Amino acid sequence: MKNIVKKLIKKKLKISFAESCTGGMLAASITSINGASKIFNIGFITYSNQAKINILKVNKNIIKKYGAVSAECCEAMVKNLAKISKAQINVSVTGIAGPNGGTKNKPVGLVYIAVKKFNKIVITKNIFKQKTRNSIQKASVKRALEIVSSLIWAIFYNFFILFRLFFEKHLQFYLNQIQMIFPLTNLKT
Repeated sequence: MKNIVKKLIKKKLKISFAESCTGGMLAASITSINGASKIFNIGFITYSNQAKINILKVNKNIIKKYGAVSAECCEAMVKNLAKISKAQINVSVTGIAGPNGGTKNKPVGLVYIAVKKFNKIVITKNIFKQKTRNSIQKASVKRALEIVSSLIWAIFYNFFILFRLFFEKHLQFYLNQIQMIFPLTNLKT
């Protein structure tokens, strides 16, 4: 978690969470790190369907049609969280932590995680095989943070690629400018 907080601080990015089955554990994992106030924006625990509808403005028809534990609900949660929080990175989690509540189609351990980074959304369907409620919650938090970490790295990598492309495109121009100043220098790309 420390690395994620450091990366977010370095990139000057804010993060927000909308949690259901993790019950605030995701936000707690970030806010327990020194410096989190620089990057943590908002955390909602929208455990009930009514909270998802009232706080996150998830359309009740999505919950009726697909259920609260669905990719569609998770996506609506993260999209609406982003509208509320204005953070660059938003994360939503909804699932069945057990030990009860699972069905054949939606077993205990089924957790959807959505991460919205700027305008891109990644939604993962996870089936955690851990046996206890707490271990499923912890596994969900771990997976969400892994996704966030990989997306932060992708931001850096994309910037590096853009910088490299710009530099390569303009390299000859700058070498020509330098050669005009220092005409005896034999500079080649």
